[in-house]
This record gives sequence, C-alpha cells and structure tokens, in this order.
Amino acid sequence: MKQYIVDAFTSKPFSGNPAAVCVMDSWPSEESMMKLAMENNLSETAFIVKEEAGYHLRWFTPGTEVELCGHATLASSYVILNYYEKHSTEVKFNTLSGELTIHRNDNLFEMNFPTYELKEIPVTDDMKKAFGARPVKAVLGLDLVCVFESEDIVRNMTPDQELLRKIEGRIQNATAAGSDTDCVSRSFCPKLSIAEDPVCGSAHCQIAAYWADQLNKQEIFAYQASKRGGYLHCTLQSGNRITISGEAALVAISEIVAPL
Repeated sequence: MKQYIVDAFTSKPFSGNPAAVCVMDSWPSEESMMKLAMENNLSETAFIVKEEAGYHLRWFTPGTEVELCGHATLASSYVILNYYEKHSTEVKFNTLSGELTIHRNDNLFEMNFPTYELKEIPVTDDMKKAFGARPVKAVLGLDLVCVFESEDIVRNMTPDQELLRKIEGRIQNATAAGSDTDCVSRSFCPKLSIAEDPVCGSAHCQIAAYWADQLNKQEIFAYQASKRGGYLHCTLQSGNRITISGEAALVAISEIVAPL
C-alpha cells in the first residue's frame, strides 16, 4: 500500500500541516486504520478507496475518526490529481461530511466545504485559565472559536491542554484580526489527541466565516500561526458553503509493508 506524506497549506516542504495519505484498493479494518494513524502520529492520516463515482475518503487522528479535515483533504487532492488522475483538474470525495469537490487552479487546490451556524456563548473564567488570556468573545459552531484582542496574544499563548479538554468544543480555536492578513489563528485539539494542529482547514469554515461577517468581506486571507505556519485563501459562497484554497508540497512516498 502506497503512503504519501504531504505538507498542506504551504509551497515548501517541512512547513504547513503534514498529512499522511494512504491510497488503497479496499478498506482494511477500522482498527488497522487507527493503528496506522497512531503509528504516523500526525494530526491526520487520510485513507482513500476508489469507487465507481469518485473516491471515498476517511480521516483519522491518532485518537479517533473525524467527520471533516481540511488539510488532509488538500493533501489527498494533491496525491490523486498528481499521481492517479494526472489529466484531471477536479476530484470528488465521498466523506462523512457529504460529497466534497476539489478543483486544481494552478498551484492552488480549492476545496468546497460547508459552513456552520455560529452561536455566541458566554466567555468563562475557564477559557481565560486555559488560554492564559481572556477572550473578548466566544462563538460555538462545529468547534469553539475564541476571539482575542490582538494578534500578539494569539501568537504567544501557551494553553493548558488539560484545561482545554474541559471546555466545550472538540477543537478550541484562538483567533484575532491580523496585521498582514485578515486574521491570525491557532487550533488546539486535545480531545482528538492533538496538542496543536499546525494549519486547520476545517476550523476556517468557522474562523473565516466569522471574520467575513465582522469585516464585511467575501474573501478572507488567513494565517495560522503555529510553529510551522500556513496560509489559507477563503471565499464565502452561497448556500452556506465556503471555498478554502491552499498549496501543497510532497515530502515522501513510502510502501506500507505491515499487514493491515
């Protein structure tokens, strides 16, 4: 079985968000996929099987299967369109979040994702303790998004992972308006066994939607300020959809020899 390591939301290897992409003829057991995801110890390992119409795509963290992952979808698109469907500019994935269509536009891979209703919730003392700074606002969609007063607060925070586990939301996002981009964010996922996701595409279904509303803009250029860092081009669409685009860089191609 081929496995590809691809860095997403970057044009340079060893930056952005790394994902493992496994292309298979048929599905192994969930236990086997979980074991490989744990072995890789990346924020996401993607598993792909070709179907009559498109491909079936599933995502696993080292701790669980998830229903939506942006960077591993981008990495999967990079692999399929560069190594399996070389003459195509589009790939469709059947996923737990429905059908996802990804277009290749020069160096950018453009993903069409759902947005989520954002409900404002009270800022709590637990949020302040967990992030080390008090948010000025908190909204909850698929995940929790905490808004902070400045970019510097987001870039320099060192959250308490144990306290983050106790806060509502499987992923806790910290965001603020950016100086060189529309917004700057970081994503912490202790409930999914990920201390910090380097660049989280699915989180920007909420983060970009929030800032589009706040800034009265249709297009949001975002930066995720992890140690690796990465850029996301986000455009709000009609019908509660958003396109999130980014580049990708191949790091490795390997053969999985252990039985799955």
